[in-house]
Amino acid sequence: MKRNIFLLGVLLCCSASVMGQGAKNIKINEVVTSNTSSIQDEFGNHNPWVELVNTAYSSYNVRGMYITTDKSVLDPNMTAPERMKHMTIIPNGEPRTALSARQHVIFYLNSNPAKGSMHLDVKADSTTQWIAIYDGNAVDIIDSVSIPVLKADCSYARVSDGASEWMVKTSDTVTPGIENYTTVTETNVEMLKRDDPHGFGITVLSMGIVFSCLALLYIFFSILGWLLRDKKNITKVANAVPPLKPVVKPVVKTGEKLAEVSHKTNVILQDGLKSKGIDKETYIAVIAMALKQYADDIHDVESGIITIRPHDTFWAVHNGGTPMPEIHHQN
Repeated sequence: MKRNIFLLGVLLCCSASVMGQGAKNIKINEVVTSNTSSIQDEFGNHNPWVELVNTAYSSYNVRGMYITTDKSVLDPNMTAPERMKHMTIIPNGEPRTALSARQHVIFYLNSNPAKGSMHLDVKADSTTQWIAIYDGNAVDIIDSVSIPVLKADCSYARVSDGASEWMVKTSDTVTPGIENYTTVTETNVEMLKRDDPHGFGITVLSMGIVFSCLALLYIFFSILGWLLRDKKNITKVANAVPPLKPVVKPVVKTGEKLAEVSHKTNVILQDGLKSKGIDKETYIAVIAMALKQYADDIHDVESGIITIRPHDTFWAVHNGGTPMPEIHHQN
């Protein structure tokens, strides 16, 4: 007999522990204290409302819990029966109070319980600053939150279900009966303005990129200049060490080609695409050579005499014609 009584006591203690642990998974998730255009009840009325969520992955029934907005219940000297007078109990017999894993439930506040089990006579309006849920013993507080002054149809909600961080949601982002979330719709430019309003970050980043590129170019052209400057020495070393010969020659040729392309690119950037990469000095040299040749009289020498030679035709010979004499004309 004593053994049965002991086992029964252990079972009751374990059950109470499990029930208490399950109750702690019930959280106040979102509150609207001034409802003018948010959700309506089944009678078409706009009432303040509170959303509870079961954050566990097991089911729990919130029936028998108490909801209140009266902070007088925080008085530690208040007895449980006295505290119950300032609270509203969640009634039994309502299937919607049995919350499965991650499920939500909404209770309408400042309403008449005669309208249904989801209607509670908890006083709530735009001046409400606190709300709490108590366990069925009206002693253990399950969850509570201080509410800031909210505009009409705005809510005070957790950033995500069960999270410790809260935020004020505008009327178009209120999420009654579903998971709390915030959709980010800002563009990259707007995000940059928000994160770096004075532009210091983008300035440092831009300057870092520019100077990094300049440093890489400096290193590249320094190596290229070293290769071109010491071309003869490198060639000598390559000829002295036969295994280096097939390696050094392509490197030198590549360096010369890169130098040529670099020079042409520099000319195009300065003088435009019409120059085709040929600098003005080359044009000047070509023109100077042409003028020098002209000045040295290096050109075709003409005699200044034009000679017209006659051509005898068949008609002139057989018809008594006279051959045309040869004509010479001198300028």
